Amino acid sequence: MIPAVLYAVPAFLLLIIIEAVSYRFLPDDEERGYELRDTTTSLSMGLGSQIIGFPWKLLTVGIYAALWTVAPVHLSPAHWWTWVIVFFADDLAYYWFHRLHHEVRVLWASHVVHHSSVYYNLSTALRQSWTPMTSLPFWLPLALLGIPPWMIFLQQSISLLYQFFLHTERVGVLARPIEFVFNTPSHHRVHHGSNAEYLDRNYGGILIIWDRLFGSFEPERAPAQYGLTKNIQTYNPLRVATHEFAAIWADVRSARSWRELLGYVFGRPGWQPLR
Repeated sequence: MIPAVLYAVPAFLLLIIIEAVSYRFLPDDEERGYELRDTTTSLSMGLGSQIIGFPWKLLTVGIYAALWTVAPVHLSPAHWWTWVIVFFADDLAYYWFHRLHHEVRVLWASHVVHHSSVYYNLSTALRQSWTPMTSLPFWLPLALLGIPPWMIFLQQSISLLYQFFLHTERVGVLARPIEFVFNTPSHHRVHHGSNAEYLDRNYGGILIIWDRLFGSFEPERAPAQYGLTKNIQTYNPLRVATHEFAAIWADVRSARSWRELLGYVFGRPGWQPLR
């Protein structure tokens, strides 16, 4: 089974080239544009995520199918309301997947890859984790709701396609009704900002309504400073993929108690014991 998002790769690459060229002819002092080494790293991370993700996806198909088999009801794709349920259920699952990957350090170690660039452009969207296993629990309830596995995967791909276009500084603030309901480049720039007021905000996938409902919304005011609060200063894909796992391991080895060990692994990123 080939992930649907792979069919969009040629379009992704073409749009990245177009956006990069646009910075040459439409300069803007407040925008960072592209840097060759950074973009190469982002593309390498995207390639690695697909290579690792393909066999994992096959295993995930079996798990979803097993849960769907025992679901008390099976939703039919022939009904329009099934597609509505899939859309909202997937987007809500993505919100909590994304939020907890910012709030639990061992999950953040996987997701930090996506935030490791100090540039914000369409290539940043492809800077993805090499540990897709951490996402599995968040979509299991959809299979138990009776949603066919192929519909779950299709909606995940639609969400990823939509989110690709959020990673740009070339689109400003859209019309107010759109900004109120949907995740937009403006909202997602906030999410990628390391500014204190922007940290851990705007987790939505396609919709921004979950952030408004659960208190994690922040509008774009000041320009975002992209990257991490402490940037890793490397373009090495292997280090980008593993640096936070290595940091967790170093902290675990220094733990003086089970409480400290658990805090280093499952606490919020940056958690430190009181000594």
